[in-house]
Amino acid sequence: MSEKIQASPTDVSSIDAIMAALYEAISFPPNGEPDWDRVRSLFIPGGRVIPPRMDEQGDYSVMDVEGFVAWGNQLADVAGLRAKGFYERQVAHKTERFGNVVHVFSTYETRFTENDPEAFERGINSIQLAWDRGRWWAVTIFWDIEREDNPIPAQYLP
Repeated sequence: MSEKIQASPTDVSSIDAIMAALYEAISFPPNGEPDWDRVRSLFIPGGRVIPPRMDEQGDYSVMDVEGFVAWGNQLADVAGLRAKGFYERQVAHKTERFGNVVHVFSTYETRFTENDPEAFERGINSIQLAWDRGRWWAVTIFWDIEREDNPIPAQYLP
C-alpha cells in the first residue's frame, strides 16, 4: 500500500487515534471546511465511503475517497453547512478485532458547532480498519442515520 499524503504518525498509531482523526478531519467550524488532506491520509488506496442515501434506481452510492470529498463539498454547499459548521463526534463504540482486521460500530452525534446543546443528527458508522506497514488505515466507512422508524438500539448508546 502506498499513500500519496503522509498521515500524521499520531493519527494512525492506534484504533482510538484513527477513529478520533476521522471525526476531527470531517468536522469544521462555521465558514470552515473539512481537512480533506487529513481524510485522504487516513484511507488505504481504493478505500470506500458509502452513505445511507440511495440514488434514483435504489442503489447505494459507493465512493472512493475523492468521490467522498466531492460529495462532502457539494453537501456542505447545498445544506448550508459551510456557514453553519459541522461537528461530528463519537459517543459510543463497539470494536471487534481479528488479526489485522478491525470493525468499529461507532455511534455518532452531529452538531453545527462543538458546543451546540442538541445534535441535529445521530447514527452509526460501520468502519473497517486494517493494520498494515506499521499503521492503521481506514478501509470502508458505511453508515445509517437514526430516524423515527430506525432508532439506535440501546446497546449502541452510551
